Amino acid sequence: RPTPVDVTDILEGWGRLAGAPGVVFQGGPVSLDSALGVAVIPGDEGTSPGTRKRTPALRDPVGFRRVHGAIGLVDLEAPPELLAPALGSLRIFAGYSGWGPGQLESELEDGAWYVVESEPGDVSSPDPERLWRAVLRRQRSELAMVATYPDDASLN
Repeated sequence: RPTPVDVTDILEGWGRLAGAPGVVFQGGPVSLDSALGVAVIPGDEGTSPGTRKRTPALRDPVGFRRVHGAIGLVDLEAPPELLAPALGSLRIFAGYSGWGPGQLESELEDGAWYVVESEPGDVSSPDPERLWRAVLRRQRSELAMVATYPDDASLN
């Protein structure tokens, strides 16, 4: 979720590269004093780490580590100007979520999480407040109905 903190307030050099709304996002409850950068390289939406040709002209920029398709992690210790020409959008997250050994697998088996395909624009959606519902609505199953549920079921 977006926070009220501007990226420029905590990572001055990265502020101009941050996609709209240009704020720090809540990444999870662990290490809230740390920041994680997630970015998209335009034009690479259909590629994945194992299928992308590695020619000198197509190498990932220094300070970027691809994790899925066009999405990757940004080394926030790298000079922003080094990555600026390659990045299409950037999100900064404070904190992260972590799981113990086997915990996530167990939660997935128990149905605690919805696992769906992403679209290239999801990670950099200019309307992050509505993203969760938008992703659910485009599902071709009963899961689309979950998008209509209230945020707080006790208010239903």
